Amino acid sequence: MQLLAPFHLAIPVHDLHAARAFYGALFGCPEGRSASTWIDFNLYGHQLVVHLDHSARPALATTNPVDGHDVPVPHFGVVLPWTDWHHLVARLHAAKAQFVIAPHIRFKDQIGEQATFFLYDPSGNALEFKSFQDPSQLFAH
Repeated sequence: MQLLAPFHLAIPVHDLHAARAFYGALFGCPEGRSASTWIDFNLYGHQLVVHLDHSARPALATTNPVDGHDVPVPHFGVVLPWTDWHHLVARLHAAKAQFVIAPHIRFKDQIGEQATFFLYDPSGNALEFKSFQDPSQLFAH
């Protein structure tokens, strides 16, 4: 499997303090550079930049049906190692995080078996975190 390069993603947020609490405190993402209108976070080795959006427009609430769930679109996230995903789920449960789609296993005992959950950040950005029992099956069909 080819080593992947880190991605860079910039997203709008309506409150930098709430974003810092969510990404920094809740998810444990180390903070990098920042200014009065943006913050860099190390999201599991990837660069996530939250930019202050003064318009306070709500995120567009769109979903697609997938395996009996209404999956938020758009969304982003990280594919974590199996153990790390379970540690994150435990951390989020302990913090009483509100999941849009609760942590569960898809394709149990099948090709592409994966753990997944969805939640929104305080500004309405949808996130999915997933993990594969066998990481080589990330693109298996």
